[in-house]
Amino acid sequence: MIETDIRVVLVTAPDEEVGARLARSVVAAGLAACVNRVSGVRSVYKWEGELRDDAEVLLIMKTTTDRLDALTSEVEQQHPYDCPEVIALPVVGGAAAYLDWLRGTE
Repeated sequence: MIETDIRVVLVTAPDEEVGARLARSVVAAGLAACVNRVSGVRSVYKWEGELRDDAEVLLIMKTTTDRLDALTSEVEQQHPYDCPEVIALPVVGGAAAYLDWLRGTE
């Protein structure tokens, strides 16, 4: 398999309202072609020495490597968390027409 220029970016949000706002913001700005919002996610983690177990919304953003820095910056600016999750994963294949559509985001 060969890595493409497409990235899947995982971002968690504290609730549906914030998730929807972030999704609309990055798609409207042309920084992501599509964002899936997945409700019902539970995140267990340590923050500032305290074990946390919180309900969150998972955002699955699809973008390209050339838009990744701007997407990350937009999420960091708009997100209410001090340290928002922004993790980019490489895409190693997929339907050619869909990957082309992702690249053509305006």
